[in-house]
Amino acid sequence: MKFASRLDHVETSAIRELFKLLGKPGIISFAGGFPDSAMFDVEGLQEATDKVFQQEPGGALQYGATEGYPALREALSQFMASKGVQVAPDGLIVTTGSQQALDLIGKTLVSDNDTVLVEAPTFLATIQCFRLYGAQVIGVPIDADGVQVDALEALIAERKPQFVYLIPTFGNPSGATLSLERRKRILELAVRTQTVLVEDDPYGDLYFDQPPPPSLLALSADVPGSRELLVYCGSLSKVLSPGLRIGWMIAPPELLAKATMCKQFSDAHTSTFAQATAAQYLRAGRMPATLDRVRAVYAERARTMSQLLQAQLGSAFEFTPPGGGLFVWGQLTGQGPSGAHKLQDASELARRAIDQGVAFVPGAPFYAHNPNPAALRLSFATVGLDKIQEGVGRLAKALLG
Repeated sequence: MKFASRLDHVETSAIRELFKLLGKPGIISFAGGFPDSAMFDVEGLQEATDKVFQQEPGGALQYGATEGYPALREALSQFMASKGVQVAPDGLIVTTGSQQALDLIGKTLVSDNDTVLVEAPTFLATIQCFRLYGAQVIGVPIDADGVQVDALEALIAERKPQFVYLIPTFGNPSGATLSLERRKRILELAVRTQTVLVEDDPYGDLYFDQPPPPSLLALSADVPGSRELLVYCGSLSKVLSPGLRIGWMIAPPELLAKATMCKQFSDAHTSTFAQATAAQYLRAGRMPATLDRVRAVYAERARTMSQLLQAQLGSAFEFTPPGGGLFVWGQLTGQGPSGAHKLQDASELARRAIDQGVAFVPGAPFYAHNPNPAALRLSFATVGLDKIQEGVGRLAKALLG
């Protein structure tokens, strides 16, 4: 069988492949990027589902508009208003998770050999998606305050990218948050160079102690000309339920029209039943309390993991404790007690960790090029405090012997 040549540019997700190793009994997994299913507001979703059947069964069980279920577009417009973004219901389209929004961006904006700039590191599926459509994906270095603007400006001047893709708030995998000062500089840079920015924001509501800076989309109101260059991807997956597969895209009208056309070819529309359920849930006003509960649980887990990593791995693992999101990101330093393995290869540590009964994701696949072999990602989201303690202990044993 002869396959499309575009498949030559992509390969199976290294993370998905890792999951095949997790069937070992008793293994503690820090590998996934999932929310904790115990955090799902089952009662609220049940009430929303009941209301769907009581109030709108015909519409919810029927085919729907590709752009999205009208009630959900209205609810999402109000949800974005609570984040400081004014967008009319017809200024967004509903997608089957934010992953579909990224795919639609690839379909509508990327031609063969176009350059796309991303953070280094960034969301693995984004690299794969844009490469599938022929993009040359180039990484821009980041630090604890997000993407380095001087490096971004230099690469924009050199490569003239089709767009820049960023996860400014609690990024996956880095956990980094772009500072307010850098956000403003990037918006001004986009206007000055007429560069499209894609803002992916699945984690922005999952802050711990302090809310993050406003989104690029919210800040665009203060930078004339920037709103017309912004594409925003939102999602309910990490804060409500990934099983609903509800995401959305806010973009200039001409891009929304092209994306809607391409979505027609893919799935006709996102599940109307899921959209109606999400709309009922948002209208019921339960989201703030749900977010408060989720934030508190994840914050405690993040603090516990950070403290244990510092106490048990010490100078052998360098990281910045996250201020939100689902991940701890760091790198092996090769330092450690006398007689320790002193590893600097996260892939080798991953193999030793599996033998000790704990799993994580090596960081190299998250780089579009020039991967950092010492980097790794740990997720605290789905693991209770006792399992975090046991898992970090196993990781320390694998690393330090």
